[in-house]
Amino acid sequence: MDKKIEFQDFIVSVPIENQDFVKELHNKLMELGCKIEIKTAKSGYMVSYLYHKKTVANYVFRKKGMLVRIYGVHVNEYEKFLETLPGEMISAIQKAPICKRLADPTACNPRCSKGYDFWLKGEHYQKCRNSAFMFLVCPQNNPFIQSFLLSEVKAWNEGCTAFTNEASKNEDEK
Repeated sequence: MDKKIEFQDFIVSVPIENQDFVKELHNKLMELGCKIEIKTAKSGYMVSYLYHKKTVANYVFRKKGMLVRIYGVHVNEYEKFLETLPGEMISAIQKAPICKRLADPTACNPRCSKGYDFWLKGEHYQKCRNSAFMFLVCPQNNPFIQSFLLSEVKAWNEGCTAFTNEASKNEDEK
């Protein structure tokens, strides 16, 4: 039986200059109700944060370093925030591949979750969900990564609260 991987196992593999950031963000996400899953991958750990069983972000390790993949399902609710990102992060978004399924629904696997359709710097983008918001974790990006991810989790939370309130209202009307 494989040993369960703990957060402490993962954090020691994070570059020293990012450990405090990762710990702080982890604590905030857990306080907001996220769950964590940690698995081993070929290039290190893969750490996923889930909110109501939906993945909101992953940490992954690549040759260029540790990256965070943010699943920006609610990006349209905070598009203005994207305008505040530093050039390197905007460039990463712009370079990400298009979502084939958004461009042509028959061009991609029908089981593939569609990507994101949003505006940035006056340009319209349709980006693949797996790479649209994938950023290098580093001191200059970390405050923006935190704001981005917390905006996403708060949007999920507001959506879940609205859904719960609507369900309660419908139940009361019966």
